Amino acid sequence: MNDMNIDIHHVTRVEGHGNIYVNVKKGIVEKCEWQVPEAPRFFEAMVLGRQWNELHHVTSRICGICSIGHTLASLKATEAAMGITISDQDLKLRKLALHGENMQSHVLHLGFLVLPDLLGVGSVIPLASSNPQEVKTLLRLHRLANEMSNLLCGRTTHPQRLIPGGFSKIPSMKELVTLRKKLQAAIPDLQAVAKLVKALAGKLPNFTRETEYIALTSPDEYALYDGQLASTDTGKAPVNEYLSFTNEYVVPRSTAKWTKHNRESYMVGALARFNLNYDKFSPWTKQVADMFGFKPVCYNPFMNSVAQLVETVHSVEDCIKIIGELENDGLKTQPDYFKPEIKVKAGRGVGAVEVPRGILFHDYTYNSKGVCTKANCVIPTNQNHANIDLDMKALVPTLLNKSQKEVELACEMLVRAYDPCISCSTHYATVHFV
Repeated sequence: MNDMNIDIHHVTRVEGHGNIYVNVKKGIVEKCEWQVPEAPRFFEAMVLGRQWNELHHVTSRICGICSIGHTLASLKATEAAMGITISDQDLKLRKLALHGENMQSHVLHLGFLVLPDLLGVGSVIPLASSNPQEVKTLLRLHRLANEMSNLLCGRTTHPQRLIPGGFSKIPSMKELVTLRKKLQAAIPDLQAVAKLVKALAGKLPNFTRETEYIALTSPDEYALYDGQLASTDTGKAPVNEYLSFTNEYVVPRSTAKWTKHNRESYMVGALARFNLNYDKFSPWTKQVADMFGFKPVCYNPFMNSVAQLVETVHSVEDCIKIIGELENDGLKTQPDYFKPEIKVKAGRGVGAVEVPRGILFHDYTYNSKGVCTKANCVIPTNQNHANIDLDMKALVPTLLNKSQKEVELACEMLVRAYDPCISCSTHYATVHFV
């Protein structure tokens, strides 16, 4: 094809508003852009002047999908600033909550946003008729993840029970054992989803572009809640050095800041975690990866969806393991509406957790009265925008022998592979009036 003009407002089956613009004349790509026109939101400004015990409630509203992750990153920042430590039991319960959210989001993305592309339909609605058993399987897994979130956090989104220093209410051991049984019973559903994705994996574009991957890493486990910063290019660093990794900057076509580290861009998310932490998977989780011939380091961004599947398997396994540990240790009860004793003091703290779309940072400074005087949040999709843009610039020239509709679909699939949460990423707050 000699001439092509693609102007997509807005990409469907993603959260928020993102545009794809491609212009080709006489077989030459003149312009290829990923654009973010979403209205900016200023959560950092919203928390200034607020008390230390309010920030996690406010920042959980940054995202309706990753509200547990935002709450945990916020709590970790506050706890780091004030020298608050949590018990080993609370640590395990928080890890369960984070697994619940990752499972919930990954199943939603795989089943309802990616699967329609692989089956050649525009949404999940036609699949309810054409593939009813597969849709029911995905719904069961998603419902289980919702139940986990409800049990650990008090509700599915915007947690109530996660507080500085621990939990205001914890589940009973009986409830956790019931959850473990449900997780064990869900294994056949996971296997069915893995087989379905494997049968369709040939429809994922065979595209690679070498880039840098950044995620948390730990010598002890597949890092989601805790760990050091790690890059496939430059090695490891403490979390409080995150600004030297993220290096946010502004581009005219985006209301979200972009980031870069060792190269022009880097990627965060399930594929980044897979590439950096593969050796921490259990044998069964590795078997699922092996179904796809999936090994690190993989440079195909479309495989991020498969990495999400592999992580879901890991989450189910790890939750079963954690609940077993809590049972063996003997769950220590606490009264409902519990409030840990906390000595408020001035300080700065950085919290980082891995949420479905990648590493999330919250950074707060408090005065001696526990009032927030400075805040910064760096969202995973912020960190992926530049990589999406450069992937698209590399992908489009390989597709010029295809029809415009095929090119449009491939570009949309690329964006969807990143599972972007575009609204959450629009945090650009500096305005100059001339």
